[in-house]
Amino acid sequence: MVEALNRHLERDLECETLLECLYDLNELDRHCFRVLSKAEDPLTVDELADSVDRERSTVYRSVQRLLQFGLVRKEQVNYDRGGYYHVYRITDPDEIADEMQAKLNDWYAQIGYLIGRFREKYGEGSDDTASPPPVT
Repeated sequence: MVEALNRHLERDLECETLLECLYDLNELDRHCFRVLSKAEDPLTVDELADSVDRERSTVYRSVQRLLQFGLVRKEQVNYDRGGYYHVYRITDPDEIADEMQAKLNDWYAQIGYLIGRFREKYGEGSDDTASPPPVT
């Protein structure tokens, strides 16, 4: 794990790479996010599917993942004579950045806790050195 973490830290991280790391986005998710971020107006799933040259149902699943992570917002547009449809746009980049910072802070706190547990278990005066620390 340490080597994998070092490889990620040593690379030049781009915005999409950071989104991929923190949210486990696949290539289509990143592509949809990129298209939505460049669009002047919100897009329907059909418009997005045309832009990324994929089936509507495939793009819909990708948009649902982006919604789940809070990276995209869904808006309802009402027809004058009844009915509606949905359009999608990316969430405010500052909100996304704040959420990424919170995720990083949580991860940092969890790693700090595990390091403290390691010190307690294997540090001076510890009598329990028979088993390795748990992997979480």
